[in-house]
Amino acid sequence: MNSRLAPLASALILLLAVAAGAEDAPNIRPKSNSRPVQSSRDTGPIQPDVDIIDAPTTGVLDYGGYSSRSRFYSKGGILQYASFGVYPALNLGASISADGLIGDERHARLRAPTAQVKYRFYEGDSELPSLAVGFDGQGYRYNSGIRRFNERQRGFFVVATKEVGVPGLQFHPSFNISDFDSNGVFGCIPLTLNIRDKATLLLEWDNINNWNDSRVNAGLRAYLTANFHVDFAVRSIGAGGWHSDGAPRGPERIVQLKYSGSF
Repeated sequence: MNSRLAPLASALILLLAVAAGAEDAPNIRPKSNSRPVQSSRDTGPIQPDVDIIDAPTTGVLDYGGYSSRSRFYSKGGILQYASFGVYPALNLGASISADGLIGDERHARLRAPTAQVKYRFYEGDSELPSLAVGFDGQGYRYNSGIRRFNERQRGFFVVATKEVGVPGLQFHPSFNISDFDSNGVFGCIPLTLNIRDKATLLLEWDNINNWNDSRVNAGLRAYLTANFHVDFAVRSIGAGGWHSDGAPRGPERIVQLKYSGSF
């Protein structure tokens, strides 16, 4: 088997195994009603998780909902997202990043804004997961020499979400094509574990196409109020080497702040 396809094949085998074991597992449990995926109008104590660390879920903001997310990353950078529920099950958003904006970095540089869209087209049931499609143009670790991100944007993606085995344990596998010129297909295998609506453990195996470029991310999400949470995470755990611009490929610590609400 081609060595570049081996990780993606492994991801497919793992996805099928989990799906088979979850045939009799309970569906994703909403906080206050029988819908399979939480919504921003739920009366439960927390807002829906529409993303993990880098990877998406099938969760969406309700019509009239909004969210603002700020990510603080290495060398004083900040990445700002804004998302809106513009139609039932349809979210639109935009993001913009600035390198070196915080701290004692001498040169701050604003990067071009990008767009996000996600549509949940299937709500899921007791046997099948909920499903969503979308586009995310935001990349990470900008390379000025080649004028693109060292870690490419997710691009077009398809994602599923289902609770498996243990209450609060959710599986969010996805596939994406970041560059239609090369048509490379990448996979992502994330797991989240909600702990009594106080915190959620986050784990991602992302960018699965070949072993060297795949990334393992892990973190903790703390729910401070029903509308506000803080993430502490480490990206690219165990990675090594250098990008073409001399930037390290190794671990990166990030902090994210997110507020969600409804108009």
